[in-house]
Amino acid sequence: MFSTYRTLFQAKGTKAFALAGLLARLPLPMTGIGIITMLSQITGSYGLAGAVAATFVLTYALMSPQSSRLVDRHGQRRVLPAVAGVSVLGILLLLVCSYWRLAQWTLFVGAALAGFMPSMSAMVRARWNTIYRGKAQLQTAYSLETVLDEVTFIAGPPISVGLSVVILPQAGPLAAAILLAIGVSALVVQVGTEPPVESAPAAGQGSRSIFRLADVRLLTLLMVAMGVIVGTVDIVSVAFAEHMGMPAAASVVLSCYAFGSCVAGLVFGALKLDTPLHKLLLLGGLATAVTTLPLLQAGNIVGLAGAVLVAGLFFAPTMIVAMSLVERIVPENRLTEGMTWLLAGLNIGVSGGAAASGQVVDAWGAKAGFNVALAAGAAVLLVALWCYQRMSAGALQAS
Repeated sequence: MFSTYRTLFQAKGTKAFALAGLLARLPLPMTGIGIITMLSQITGSYGLAGAVAATFVLTYALMSPQSSRLVDRHGQRRVLPAVAGVSVLGILLLLVCSYWRLAQWTLFVGAALAGFMPSMSAMVRARWNTIYRGKAQLQTAYSLETVLDEVTFIAGPPISVGLSVVILPQAGPLAAAILLAIGVSALVVQVGTEPPVESAPAAGQGSRSIFRLADVRLLTLLMVAMGVIVGTVDIVSVAFAEHMGMPAAASVVLSCYAFGSCVAGLVFGALKLDTPLHKLLLLGGLATAVTTLPLLQAGNIVGLAGAVLVAGLFFAPTMIVAMSLVERIVPENRLTEGMTWLLAGLNIGVSGGAAASGQVVDAWGAKAGFNVALAAGAAVLLVALWCYQRMSAGALQAS
């Protein structure tokens, strides 16, 4: 299996941009939790901290597709330094305002500017696509990127929280800003693997968002529903562990979810399947829905860890298939924007799932929060079925 992934890096420049992309994507999971940790320490208000962090996430979800759209039109090296610079300035403004205890509205301004952070996962995937478009290695590359996304969401939050708690409340977000600047700089200087920019796009393509395509909207909706499951598992696992009197066990439970997803993603990427992608998406949606059911049956930490491990097995493969479908649906010169819409949808879902499940936990207890994941799993299945029907009809018409 590992030899399959080693072959990816035989192409010139792949190791360098993969490493730069890994550094540059760490700031996304570090910033949101870093804002919460920083402001809760300084102000003592989780409500304010959550609202400011939500401003960052919402701005990111809205603006990252627009940044990617500009990248598709003008190139990574022209656009990324500017938008990343705005994000870094926003984080620094947030740190200054929190340190000097300025008016609360200034925190929201800083968070909104920080949300201009570009989707670095999409930028790296676009480079892989430039090298392996139309080849079997592309699915393996997408699998690798999905696993690396999981790794950053595992490693980023504890790094940010640890820095803010041990050194200074502002240390976590500051580290995120530094990593973003270093990672983006290291990526944009690698012009040899940068996706080419068409000098004269077709009429109307440059002014209309790729989100106008129905299939892109459906896949984004699918990612929102999957993100709700992730956000719910995050929040409810912490609440469940606290309810059982073992709060530290929450990290073990969440690691099981990430471990299941990473292993499944690596295995899936090494497979050479002939099954059409829209069928794989339907199977992934069905499996995702079914594997949310054991969450409601967990009665202790060991049972929850096992249920969460199973639930994570189909996250990465389903996301890989969705990304592969986008690569086939959108024009080649709009791929970065297309992938970014899916990643933005995932982040919206994670935030929404965390908020919704948190309300359910407060009202009806920790275990009841998993009903949000169950509902989201049903939504994943319905949207996957919708996608399957649309894409099957399109395949028949094409034949």
